[in-house]
Amino acid sequence: MRAVTLLVSVAVLAGCKPAEPARPQRLDLEPATPDVMMQSPDTSEAFWSVDEDGQAILFGNEGEPPLMSIACRLDANPPQLAIIRHAAARPGLSALFPVIGNGMRSRFLVDAKLSEGEWRWEGTLPADDPQLDVFTGTRDITATLPGRGMLEIAGSRIPGEFVNWCRTGGQALQPEAEGGETASE
Repeated sequence: MRAVTLLVSVAVLAGCKPAEPARPQRLDLEPATPDVMMQSPDTSEAFWSVDEDGQAILFGNEGEPPLMSIACRLDANPPQLAIIRHAAARPGLSALFPVIGNGMRSRFLVDAKLSEGEWRWEGTLPADDPQLDVFTGTRDITATLPGRGMLEIAGSRIPGEFVNWCRTGGQALQPEAEGGETASE
């Protein structure tokens, strides 16, 4: 019986045509929209300004779109700050965005997000996150997004005041009087 089964199997296999060899396929390994390394923008005349709605500060050259912004989201509990680098981004990508200044080094995880008609890099943190202290001094800051250049940001009190304002839930900070007491005490 085994011999018959074996003979039938051999006969069936002999009647089969050999498979054609697989043909090579050409694949395009170039991305659909190639990334182009951006030069660091000239920020020698750039400055911080408060956005029209008062919920964000913008860094850039006068009359041009912002290069970077920090937005306060008071409706979140606790309040959050979004660090936004306005530079071309492709959907689905993430990056580390190092910011150095005021005696600190922070690395913000940013994702490509579509917002206000542009793909940009954005990361959100609770407003009390200690990494945000990189913005709270008045010294120069550098912010580098790999492939998108470095921003050289002149020292300013505006980012620190804005971060602290957001941390207090949008409440105005009271100036300190002599002796360490606030003016309202």
